[in-house]
Amino acid sequence: MNSNKNQAGWLSSTKEPALDADMPICDPHHHLWNHPTSQYLLDDLHEDTGSAHNITKTVFVECGSEYRSEGPESMRSVGETEFVAELARQSESMSGATIAGIVGFADLTLGEKVQEVLEAHISAGEGRFKGIRHASAWHEDASIHNAHTNPTADLFSRSSFLAGIRILRKLNLTFDAWLYHPQISDLSSLASANPNVFMLLDHLGGPLGIGPYKNKRDEVRNVWRPQIKELALNPNVFVKLGGIGMSIYGSGWHKLPQAPSSQDLADAWKEDVLFCIEHFGVKRCMFESNFPVDKRGCSYTVLWNAFQRMIEGASEDEKRSLFFETANDFYSLEI
Repeated sequence: MNSNKNQAGWLSSTKEPALDADMPICDPHHHLWNHPTSQYLLDDLHEDTGSAHNITKTVFVECGSEYRSEGPESMRSVGETEFVAELARQSESMSGATIAGIVGFADLTLGEKVQEVLEAHISAGEGRFKGIRHASAWHEDASIHNAHTNPTADLFSRSSFLAGIRILRKLNLTFDAWLYHPQISDLSSLASANPNVFMLLDHLGGPLGIGPYKNKRDEVRNVWRPQIKELALNPNVFVKLGGIGMSIYGSGWHKLPQAPSSQDLADAWKEDVLFCIEHFGVKRCMFESNFPVDKRGCSYTVLWNAFQRMIEGASEDEKRSLFFETANDFYSLEI
């Protein structure tokens, strides 16, 4: 899409009513940003979350927006938490979903010194700050962009990073992991070495479909599946089921003349979603929107309809876990 207007028109080319408009949903992964060329703020979030489904709570996940422009470099990411905390306060007094949790960024390679940064986030979050994401997505192929944190290939094994991870447990904070599928085994090693730190694998573990993985879905699955099974052996690791609108997964939704339907999305991703649920269980899996990133590939209503189609044979208790309770409990969303 060349502009927000063009994207909105493309998304509206496929409209659906909510399949289950009454089911309470916690969306545990979305972003908010205010960039010179792109904005996604509270009104935009409420427009999406209020489009059809019953989204009652959300969790913001760091995206490098509104950092402080002054002060120590290590503390500048606290500005993002301050920015989101203000929007969260506003969301409480508005109709629509409440931003109940905040996942920020702190450089864990600071080691024990990261505690000061984390405590500043906790204070700025006013009860909403739940953990951090230190994105580690890295690949040697130049056609695949590395994460915005400029990670190294050995991030999870660096002694300074491991010292920082231990501080998360000390402060009762969680760790979101954004990586690509060849790196899942690295997370398994990290999780097994830190069993008291609760961790979340974002976006199905990053099964790539571009660069050297273009049109190689089955080959990717042959690598992804054994690593997912290995990771599931760590009871402290949970999974976010989503990211399926991202172009790096190779689906190419944004290139279609008409936006995909929920059935299109379900047909493409049901097998992988059910594989995660099979090995992690509903108590360690949660659906996520990853908006507005996934908005490039589908509308909000269509996305949640697709998730509902993927598990149409599940019990009501299983659905409640996947759509609300697992996320609510993992992040301790009291608000």
